[in-house]
This record gives sequence, structure tokens and C-alpha cells, in this order.
Amino acid sequence: MTPGHHVDDPSLAKRPPVDASMTLLNEVMHRPLDAGYAEAARRKARGEAPPRRNRTVIWLLVLAVVLGFSTASAAQQLRAPQPGVVAARELLVEEITSRRAQLAERTQTNTDLQASIDELRDAALSSSDPEAVEQLTQDGLSNGTIAARGQGIVVTVENGPNAADEPAALVQDSDLQMLVNALWASGAEAIAVNDQRLTSTTAIRSAGSAILVDLVGVSAPYEVVAIGGTNDLETGLARSSAARQLSALGSQYGIKTNVSSSDELTVPAGPTRVLFYAGPVGKDNDEG
Repeated sequence: MTPGHHVDDPSLAKRPPVDASMTLLNEVMHRPLDAGYAEAARRKARGEAPPRRNRTVIWLLVLAVVLGFSTASAAQQLRAPQPGVVAARELLVEEITSRRAQLAERTQTNTDLQASIDELRDAALSSSDPEAVEQLTQDGLSNGTIAARGQGIVVTVENGPNAADEPAALVQDSDLQMLVNALWASGAEAIAVNDQRLTSTTAIRSAGSAILVDLVGVSAPYEVVAIGGTNDLETGLARSSAARQLSALGSQYGIKTNVSSSDELTVPAGPTRVLFYAGPVGKDNDEG
């Protein structure tokens, strides 16, 4: 076949190009930009890019301002408490305040009545059995139903300065337990924590972030009053593990501890315990 000779063969005319299967790769390699992007680039290179219209800019600014005000208003409405919620909360606060006042009044009434009963009992027994009166007084001091007065020390423990953000800087119930046990071991005759008398059945424990002393909530600063020999209490406490623990808490978390002595301290009386059952100690009871 000579050069330039044309072959009129229908089968050859219908054959696709040799690189037909590579069309996509050819397009990517030779024309990487989309036609629209390429045209925009050419207009920009020639300085023909149309400036943004002022009207469009104004509409965008207005839309942004409206959206900003709408978002701020919605957020404010979401954060504002509903009237029903506010009313319910105020009612609950009033109810709590009223109940606390009633509890304090009835507690004081109960204390006054108990004091009157003790006076009448002592008056009745003073002439017939004075030894019984003395024994009852000693028992009352031991079980905490009679107020105790005398010399002793006051240990004040305060939360650390970062207690609001650092839970470890809060005084824990275990810290007060350790301090109270050290005072008992040092010869304390009567102890009270924030005017709550400690007896043989008193528990110091936590309920959430609050500390309960005999089921009564107390808060910092915690004032622990111990009646007994001042020198014995100070020396015993200084040598105890409680003092070392409180010192470590002060160094690490800023929990402050202050110890002072006094010749005139008062530990209030605790609640009167109800006796449900009593009987003589004997063989039958020991076996049961």
C-alpha cells in the first residue's frame, strides 16, 4: 500500500481510537481544571473579574445581623427560668425555711422539758437518795445528755482556698473522725463538732459533699471543742497521726488547722436516747 492511498474499509472506519480507554486519564492530565474554573481564571488574569455588587454585600450584612440577634434572643430565652419553675422554687425555699424554724423551735422545747424533768427528778431524789443523784449526773455526762463545762481545747479546721474547684481541698468526714478519735485517746471527757455533742452512738459521715454529725449537717469551718486536761489534750493531739495528717493536708491542699486552749468551755447536751429494752445481766441473758 502506497503512502496516501485511501482504503475504504467500513470496519476500519468504525474502530475507536487506540487510546479510547484512557480518555478519563487524558482529561485529568491535560485539563485538570474544570471548564468553569478555567474560564474564571482566564477572566481574572485579564482583569475582567466582575466586582461583587454592593447590594449583595448589604444583604449579607443584614442577614448576619438578623441571625446574630435571633441567636442571642433564643439563647437568652433558653437560659431564663420559666415563671412556673421560679414560683415552684420559691415555694420550696419557703417550705424548707418554715420547716427548719419549726424543727428548731420543737428541739428547744424538747430540751427545756428534759431539763425540767431532770430538775424534778434530782429534787425528788436529793433527800431520799443523794447517791443516786450523783450517779445520774455522772451517767448524763458520760452518755452526753447533760451539758459539760470546764477547761479544754478548740480545734478549728477550714477548707483549702481552692475547695470550690478542687474536691481534695475539702475537709472530709474521715479527717474529722481521725481528729475526734485522737482527742478521745488524749483524754477528752466531752467533745462537740459545731455544737453537735458526740456520744457512743454518734456517727460522722458524709452525704454527698456535706458532712453529717449524728444526722445533722455541719459546714466549714469545723470547730471541734474538747473538754479535758489542756496539757494532756494538746500533747496527745500533737503526737497523734491526726496531727501529721492535718499538717500534710495543709501543706498540699491549704487546709488550715488552728488549736487554742481555754479554761471555760461548754459542750452542749446531746439528744436524749430512747430506751427500748433493758434487763439484768445474767446467765440466761448471756446465753440468749
